[in-house]
Amino acid sequence: MIESLLVANRGEIARRIIRTAKRLGIRAIAVHSEADAGLPFVTEADEAVCVGPANPAQSYRNTEAILAAAKSTGAQAIHPGYGFLSENADFARTVESSGLIWVGPGADAITAMGDKINARNLMAAAGVPVAPGTTEPAADLDAAVAAAGEIGYPVMVKAAAGGGGMGMGVAADEAALRTEYDKVRAFAERMFGDGSVLIERYFPRVRHVEVQILGLADGRVVALGERECSVQRRNQKLVEESPSPAVSPELRERFLAAAVRAGEAVGYRNAGTVECLLVPRERDFKGDGSASEEFFFLEMNTRLQVEHPVTELVYGVDLVEEQLRVAAGLAPTFDPDALAPRGHAIELRINAEDPKRFLPGPGAIKTWVEPTGEGVRVDSGYVAGNTVTPFYDSLMAKLIVNGKDRAEAIERAKAAVAAFDLTGPKCNLPFFAELLENQEFLSGDYDTGIVSRMR
Repeated sequence: MIESLLVANRGEIARRIIRTAKRLGIRAIAVHSEADAGLPFVTEADEAVCVGPANPAQSYRNTEAILAAAKSTGAQAIHPGYGFLSENADFARTVESSGLIWVGPGADAITAMGDKINARNLMAAAGVPVAPGTTEPAADLDAAVAAAGEIGYPVMVKAAAGGGGMGMGVAADEAALRTEYDKVRAFAERMFGDGSVLIERYFPRVRHVEVQILGLADGRVVALGERECSVQRRNQKLVEESPSPAVSPELRERFLAAAVRAGEAVGYRNAGTVECLLVPRERDFKGDGSASEEFFFLEMNTRLQVEHPVTELVYGVDLVEEQLRVAAGLAPTFDPDALAPRGHAIELRINAEDPKRFLPGPGAIKTWVEPTGEGVRVDSGYVAGNTVTPFYDSLMAKLIVNGKDRAEAIERAKAAVAAFDLTGPKCNLPFFAELLENQEFLSGDYDTGIVSRMR
């Protein structure tokens, strides 16, 4: 097993990785910005190194500073968490060429999946369903209009190099496409340094379902069930649950098989997620998956997901430990041929944002009392007295609950939300209290438009 691990991230995910590392007897090393010096992940690590000022480009994305920290502390491996450098193929290559262990998929897999158009083409060749769309970038507006004419409106205009719900627009007709194309292309050039644009069929009513995969050290790829991620604002997730209330056993088999094929197509190693769109065939779900048989590959996230805890609770595994074992060339702690889910888990992302418009509201934390009890887990990045700064993502904590079934998990979630005492920054806990009483959500018959309908 790895003996020393540098965590190239911050907040709740750094704290969560450090927790597993220390449980396994691994020396945990944190890197932090000047703004984060007082956060729990820094004080809980065995060693910590400041790598720069608050600006992420000068700290958490500063590859030279992070590699220097690894060298000075004698780190054997680097875990990137999610975001920042986690899907940076050049960084992964540099880590390995420096003689360090990269806790993640190979750089070639990251590169292959990092471009949405290339990823679509690879998946189609592997027999994974993809939505109607372009097989090469729409070079200009005329090409985009021609592609949309073949695909059929409405269409989604996407930044090929985008991710995290950023760089997307919907066009219902040619006039809207002309506006969205220029907007998405400009955004992509500014944010990703790549203005390539993909045109894809847009489905007005759709569910977002993803599959957790793990590429093992022996070359096998296994799937650890699916997660429902349809509660979103601005194409970014707020709630995840496993298993999906819309997926039947037969559909689940097809989902998992497609996800394994996706991983095998790029020789995937370590943890990753195959994200899909699940399209209802009729207006009303029947609750057993029979009305939701058509699904399409959306993208592959070549890293650990924010929502990985719901899979951990349902499958009884520690995905960070499994990541470390794969990176060290070790077998998993579980039997890949005997994976079986148990119960139901739900994750709520507790963000420093107002519960109506979801706009960021950073500030000093006056009160922070986490809920406890059976089936309740909190992965947090802060404690009372810390300050949520405007420099980073608004995520403060993840409230995860599990129960013997979905109904019990929802009841535990209601109680946990009510018991979470958090004051200071703006907070979206009131939104979750509302959602957990919403009949559409309670029925399981919801899609990615549920939040807009609540507002």
